[in-house]
Amino acid sequence: MMTLVTTGSETPLAEVRNEIARACAAARRDPSEVTLVAISKMFGADAIAPVIAAGQRVFGENRVQEAKAKWPALMARHPGIELHLVGPLQSNKAKDAVALFDAIHSVDRPSLAEALAKECARQERRPTLFVEVNTGAEPQKAGVLPEDTDAFVKTCRESYGVDIAGLMCIPPADEPPAPHFALTAKIAHRNGLKLLSMGMSADFPLAIAFGATHVRVGTAIFGART
Repeated sequence: MMTLVTTGSETPLAEVRNEIARACAAARRDPSEVTLVAISKMFGADAIAPVIAAGQRVFGENRVQEAKAKWPALMARHPGIELHLVGPLQSNKAKDAVALFDAIHSVDRPSLAEALAKECARQERRPTLFVEVNTGAEPQKAGVLPEDTDAFVKTCRESYGVDIAGLMCIPPADEPPAPHFALTAKIAHRNGLKLLSMGMSADFPLAIAFGATHVRVGTAIFGART
């Protein structure tokens, strides 16, 4: 059975929360403005349960099928869980995604926006939606190119009636993340978007300095994935 690893007298979750508080203090921000999304992909209920017991209520998953397999039972035992989809989403999985997730961070093409709009209306559910921006223009990554983001947000709003709440980015692994965080924040500001999903285990304090409202932290909480 996996258990929450501890370092010194604090759990990794407590250390991450403390680091968020320090980053917010340095940026002169209220810690309540930053939501910690604990990324639990590839971890089972035995690893997740101690994190829930420690008070964490917002979790992120990369795949719809994996989340469907483990989260309904966990949520039945632990009311008040908020579940976010942070990985790519196929249009044919929009029905399941809208039913299961409270937020979707990876809206990146018109066909997906249309599918989500239809399912939101049909199910009368309104998950918080983020447009994923491919700030590094990496061909292997999903996401809208920065120069196309304004038009895409407008299309989501006007053509599909999709309420986009924010932007998400994953900077290239081999580049400094700061310019990518700054670019994402700039695009969000000019489109009137208040939410920024930026920063992971290695760089979330920096993302907070650039205005992140949601930080996606997995390894620093759960340890390395096998």
